[in-house]
Amino acid sequence: MNRPPLQLNPSLDTDRLARNFARDGRVRIPAILTEECAVWWHEHLRQRGDWRQVVNSGDRLFELDRTTRQGMSPEQRQALDDAVYAGARHGFQYRYETIRTPDGVAARIASDDPLAAFAHWMSQEATLDMLRKIVGDDAVAMADAQATAYAPGDFLTGHDDGVAGKNRVAAYVLGMTPAWRCEWGGLLLFHGVQGDAAEAWVPQFNTLNIFAVPQPHSVSEVTRAAPYRRYAITGWLRRGPVPV
Repeated sequence: MNRPPLQLNPSLDTDRLARNFARDGRVRIPAILTEECAVWWHEHLRQRGDWRQVVNSGDRLFELDRTTRQGMSPEQRQALDDAVYAGARHGFQYRYETIRTPDGVAARIASDDPLAAFAHWMSQEATLDMLRKIVGDDAVAMADAQATAYAPGDFLTGHDDGVAGKNRVAAYVLGMTPAWRCEWGGLLLFHGVQGDAAEAWVPQFNTLNIFAVPQPHSVSEVTRAAPYRRYAITGWLRRGPVPV
């Protein structure tokens, strides 16, 4: 199946979405893309073999491709698990898979990676105009993007996405898993003032979640009951300057 053009659902009510975002600091947009387009992207992400697992140890980042992980001994796998869960007990910790795309306009245009084309489309005026209206910020100048896949045991502990110099206005998560049950984990959790979960969003196919930055949130651990990975395309809406 050839890659269909990226097209927004023409029936989106941007005025209503903007009101909801202004009220809550977050909004869900179901059926953001045409059905044909969303199905293609799910299949594309499932078939990719260049996923890299990212794991942190404090401020240090480690990356492991699938071939490297397959070659690990049971003892090495257990040691990695132990380190990851120890880090999650008292600090910021994550483990999931990613495929990154370049931020620069020229690199995106030159790339033959469909994910680079997605990032370029997200940063085109027609798409940005809709996103600016929803988040209420005319200074949004670009969107970055990466694909993510959460397998059983993967998670992302609490953080707020506020990074100096990144000029992030809002984060987005485009769900790319056709069917998901809440008991499988992988929930996008928004944290309350007392450290509880103020709201929990179950992954939904072809649904764009947008939330203001900074805002405390996390992704709950995917359980062993999940029959497949939790796929998404994620990133941030950012003010300029736009990398060339």
